[in-house]
Amino acid sequence: MTPERVKAPRTPDEELLGAQTRLVATELSDAERITRIDAEIEGAFDALSGVSCGITIFGSARLKPEDPAYVLAQATSRLLALAGFSVITGGGPGIMEAGNRGAYDAGGLSIGLNIELPREQHPNPYQDLELTFAHFFARKLMFVRYATGFVVFPGGYGTLDELFEALNLIITEKVHHFPVVLAGSAYWAGLVAWMRDQAVAQGMLTEREVGLLHICDDPHEIVRLAVDGARAQGRMV
Repeated sequence: MTPERVKAPRTPDEELLGAQTRLVATELSDAERITRIDAEIEGAFDALSGVSCGITIFGSARLKPEDPAYVLAQATSRLLALAGFSVITGGGPGIMEAGNRGAYDAGGLSIGLNIELPREQHPNPYQDLELTFAHFFARKLMFVRYATGFVVFPGGYGTLDELFEALNLIITEKVHHFPVVLAGSAYWAGLVAWMRDQAVAQGMLTEREVGLLHICDDPHEIVRLAVDGARAQGRMV
C-alpha cells in the first residue's frame, strides 16, 4: 500500500465505514468503536428521556429565511409547539432552523440533533436542547424514537433518506403508524405521482403504502394530523 492512497477520515462515520478498506487511515479497534457508539446513544437517551410527544421536522439546510418553505416550516412548528409538541430537527440551518425557531419563539421545547459534517452543518441559535452526534445512524434513531409523527419539507438526498426510512419502518411494522406529512404540494406532488404511476403500477408498492403520505400546505391542517396521530398512539389526550 502506498502512503498516497491512505487518507485521514473526515468524520467518525467515514472512520467506521472505511475501517475494512485500504483507503482510510483508521486508529480505533472495533471494541473502541462499539464503546464510542454506546456512549453516544446512551447520552442521547438520557438527554431526551423527558420528551414524550415530539414531532420531527425534516428539510433542506440550504433554504433561506425568505423562502416560502422556510416560512411555512416556522409557522407550522410554532403551531405544533402551541399544541403541546416538542419540535425535533437536525439542528442546522435552513428548514431545521425554521423548525427550531418557530417552536422556540412559541415557548415550546426546541430540540436540535446536530451532526458533525465537513460542510453545511452548523448549529442554529434556536435550540433549547442541543445535541451533537458523530454517527448518522445514532442521530436517525433519535429522530424516530422520540417522535409521534414526521413533517417533511422540501429537501434533497438527506431529506429523502429520512422520509423513506420512516415509511419503511411503518410498513414493516417496526414503529407505530404515525403521520408522515409532506409539507409543500408543489414540491412533493411529482414524487407521489411517480410512486403511483411507476412503483404501484409495477407492484413495487401498494396504494395503501403510498396513502401513508399526506400532502399539505396548511399549517393548521398539519397540526391536526399530528394531534390525531399522537392521540391514536395514546401520547396525547
